[in-house]
Amino acid sequence: MAIKFKWAHSMWLCGLILTITAGCDKNTLSGAFQERLKEAGLTFTTPQGFNPLPPLANPVLPYEHAIRGQDGKLEVRYAIRPLGRVRIDYSDPHNSAPEPNHLFNMLFASLVEQLSSGGDTPRREYTAEQAKELFNADWAAAAVFDVSQQLSQDYSQGLLVAIHKNDQADAYMVYLFNSYPEVKQRIHTTLPSLRFNN
Repeated sequence: MAIKFKWAHSMWLCGLILTITAGCDKNTLSGAFQERLKEAGLTFTTPQGFNPLPPLANPVLPYEHAIRGQDGKLEVRYAIRPLGRVRIDYSDPHNSAPEPNHLFNMLFASLVEQLSSGGDTPRREYTAEQAKELFNADWAAAAVFDVSQQLSQDYSQGLLVAIHKNDQADAYMVYLFNSYPEVKQRIHTTLPSLRFNN
């Protein structure tokens, strides 16, 4: 069985990388990011103490928006994938192709592998109540990992937070840092910066 995922402008094999766009101050968000937020039904608010960064081309995780703490110890990249852009080429004649609403868990696991340099990648799913309260999402999960050098050469550790809203979008927040204890509190305060509208 082989599944191939296609986005409007990009294609990945089974391990699709998703890109997040959310809404911060309209004057600091790119037009592409604002459009993706609107299409996905998401709102983004720039957390206090962070400045926007221009998105850079990245072979591991294309993304639409990024912010960095003023002390440089924490960077967050946002990638948004509206489900309406998902195209599935499915080659198993005995089973029907999976629906985009049923792929989020597999995509999350695959993305963690691509972002990681290997080794242990602890993961956990939020409860349905936590996903709703924090992100107004139907599902959410998080994983920690050692950062692949293709993802970043400035940071050694990462946290991926994935959120999903049925019939709307998958979105990802990638937190990059070198010392978790130094940024733990700021991570918790920035989590609700990206939320589904309804």
